Amino acid sequence: MGYARMTDEEVWAFLDSSPARPAILATTEDDGRPHAVPVWYALDGPIIVFTTGAETVKGRALRRDPRVAMCIDDDHPPFSFVAVDGDVELSEDLGEVRRWATIIGGRYMGDDQAETFGLRNGVPGELLVRVHPRRVTAFKDVAL
Repeated sequence: MGYARMTDEEVWAFLDSSPARPAILATTEDDGRPHAVPVWYALDGPIIVFTTGAETVKGRALRRDPRVAMCIDDDHPPFSFVAVDGDVELSEDLGEVRRWATIIGGRYMGDDQAETFGLRNGVPGELLVRVHPRRVTAFKDVAL
């Protein structure tokens, strides 16, 4: 079987790689059903950072239960993935929301679009979400 565990260095390089891959974020709805959606993210050291609307399904879920799961995968052969279980810390500090929305927008859309995305997503009603990983599972070359 080709499953090879990633080293810590490989995990963080994969998460910070270019082109940026979206993460699939899993939370639970108030009735316990799972809710999974893609999110754009950036790294702040060993912390995964993204923004979301406070009144979205995920925003409300994160306020109710800070536990999350995320999966980031490379869907090209030989395939790799990083799965993260963690706890979130939320902030409504508009300066920090805008700063990170700009960083994230630049990461996914290019530096020339960073400010546009920062202004669009760094507004009142948005949350800055910091995921503190508790468990990381990461494999590379799954198809080999």
